[in-house]
Amino acid sequence: MIEARALKKRYSDGTVALNSVSFRLDKKISAIIGRNGAGKTTLMKILSTQMLPTSGTASIDGLDIISEADRIRKIAVSIPQEARPVDYMPAIDCVKLYLAARGFGRLKAKAAAEKALRTVGLGDAMDKLAYELSGGMKRKVFVAMAIASDADMIFLDEPTTGLDPFSRVEVWSAIRAIKGQVILTTHYMEEAQALSEDVLMIDSGKVLAHDAVERLLKPFNGLVRVESQRKSRSSYKVGNTWISYVKKGNAKAMVGRGDIIKPVTLDDLFIKRGVNLES
Repeated sequence: MIEARALKKRYSDGTVALNSVSFRLDKKISAIIGRNGAGKTTLMKILSTQMLPTSGTASIDGLDIISEADRIRKIAVSIPQEARPVDYMPAIDCVKLYLAARGFGRLKAKAAAEKALRTVGLGDAMDKLAYELSGGMKRKVFVAMAIASDADMIFLDEPTTGLDPFSRVEVWSAIRAIKGQVILTTHYMEEAQALSEDVLMIDSGKVLAHDAVERLLKPFNGLVRVESQRKSRSSYKVGNTWISYVKKGNAKAMVGRGDIIKPVTLDDLFIKRGVNLES
């Protein structure tokens, strides 16, 4: 379980990445969503003890992230978005080396690495050198590290960036199989909906919403999204597209030629709040 209390992060250039955020995450899998620059990665780095907050604090399973950081690092694993494997090291050795650094014995590390790599769909590529792997396959190597670690708390920053749809589903399955609590950031709203029991939505360093997916989407019950090139009453402009929400049963009768009807997703929380994920 994670509890944050008035966390704030101000960088040396004056940028406020987090503005006194407080929350509690106690579900098996929680997603942190928000546009670029919202504060997601800063928050992940602070929670995983890679960065100190300017003020405020947080705890993981009752351990303070500042005064008990060493104890947290023994029970938590963090896989950052920018992580890259060593080019001339086989995938399995990358995972084994990581596990050895966490205190695994040689045989245990080998068995855990092989199992995790098979779980993420890299069973046939575990002996390939990292530079021979695609960008998506490299991301899978790091997800395998998290799975093999058997840690109590797993932080995954954009775990499926660069993966094709099939590989993404493989990784989703692997994430669901992780025994510990998982905190992930993602720009894929379908990923947040598919995986998480709990969604924390932030923008400009502040919490905009925090709840289960079904409760966050409750205001959209019975509605569909209509995308049009024409402005209509109560529509929202995103780029050159006007978006409105209409009752599902009335949608076909109300739309014009070229309009597109789509089901409501977590994307629509950002649209209705005027927050564009692509900005």
